[in-house]
Amino acid sequence: MGLTLALNTARASLLATSNQIAVSARNVAGANDPGYSRKIASLVAGSAGGATVTITRAGDPALYARTLAASSDAARGDALLTGLTKLAQTIGDTDDPTAPAARLSTFKAALQAAANQPDNPQLARDAVEAAKALAGSLNQAADTVHAARAEADAGIADSVDRINDLLVRFDAANRAVVKLTALGADATDALDDRDRILTALSSEIGVTAVNREGGDMALYTDGGVTLFERGPRTVAFSPTSTFVAGTVGGTVTIDGVPVTGSASPMPLASGRIAGLASLRDGAALSYEAQLDALAGGLIGTFAEKDAVPPYGASLSGLFTAGARATLPDGTAAGRNGLAAAIAINAAVDPAQGGDLTLLRSGGMNGSDYADPGAAGDAAYSGRLRDLVTALSAPQPVDPALGLGTASSLTDLAAASAGWLEAQRKDATTNASYQKTLLSRANEALSNTAGVNGDDETALALQLERSYSASAKLISVVNDLLKTLLDAVR
Repeated sequence: MGLTLALNTARASLLATSNQIAVSARNVAGANDPGYSRKIASLVAGSAGGATVTITRAGDPALYARTLAASSDAARGDALLTGLTKLAQTIGDTDDPTAPAARLSTFKAALQAAANQPDNPQLARDAVEAAKALAGSLNQAADTVHAARAEADAGIADSVDRINDLLVRFDAANRAVVKLTALGADATDALDDRDRILTALSSEIGVTAVNREGGDMALYTDGGVTLFERGPRTVAFSPTSTFVAGTVGGTVTIDGVPVTGSASPMPLASGRIAGLASLRDGAALSYEAQLDALAGGLIGTFAEKDAVPPYGASLSGLFTAGARATLPDGTAAGRNGLAAAIAINAAVDPAQGGDLTLLRSGGMNGSDYADPGAAGDAAYSGRLRDLVTALSAPQPVDPALGLGTASSLTDLAAASAGWLEAQRKDATTNASYQKTLLSRANEALSNTAGVNGDDETALALQLERSYSASAKLISVVNDLLKTLLDAVR
């Protein structure tokens, strides 16, 4: 080997080792960054001797794709669980004295006490007050559902804003990757930046990433709608300011294609938006429908019938739909909003100038609707006992409510609270599983693409020895050349 060739080889080795040491230093600096992928400096032999350094990233594309999916699933589960937990904590269950089921049991007991002593005005007053508390608990439960839906709707709007911002940032990062790849430069840091943005995006919306030629990447929702291809697509949503019974929330669209709602041809299956939409348009609506059914059952059970021919239509008794005397029909549309509107008939409420004795005798809609058996008898208990019995009598229940086909009002109230608790429990189990799955996926990805401090330290020591050897070789060549030149002179 000539001295010149030996010198060039040593210089190339020195430069390559220097680059490797710089890459190792980058790895050490990024060891605590969860979005940093370990850089690998590979030596490529040159045609004239020596070597050059090519920098690539450690990673596993399939594992990273699974991590993105786990992130979306975990975000959906967490959003749904948060909403259901708020509903459950606010409305309570059968053991909560403020819950509709507990209020109904208290009212039934007060009505039974009044039936046992129909001439006791205090017991009648207690029964009316218990009925007011029951109606109030249904009103509060409906308000809570509306508030939960409004909060979910606002969450969707926030998520859409974040998605649009992340897509703009992703576009810039993707352009940087494509440019550096085309120039043959080191694009690994730009790839890390793009992956960080993609990971954040996966928490908001279920996303599938497709690598394309030249380092380019296209994004699609888990339902198949294009989210990014050569540029970001527009994600749009019109928030609803106020939610009442029957309010239909807006849909999220991507380039005009709805990705939430029952009419969506390609709905989202994961991501925070999917969880919030499921709460707003699914669980919350189902629970409100159950509350409406309970309110409708109370209004119908306590309705008054015309006792004087020609018989007129039955009218609302102790419970009314707002201030209306007419009874709601038994359809789902007719029950809509009853939990929010149910109230006590002013005719029997002393606080509104009503007469307590009408609870015993009937006639809240006029004398034609009074119980003929009462006839001014203060000790008459027949009507009160019939009402107590009606509270426990089976009633037809809409199968769409998910609470069975037939149940008494007390059973319906308990079943509704139990349904909500079961939904929350299932959501808790699923969210816990998804978080565990995400944790395991992140751990596996970190083991594959992350930086191991011990390994980097060992590599740094090895590179230092190689650097020293190359420097020593240059020193030896220098001495030989000096000796040669001295001999020539």
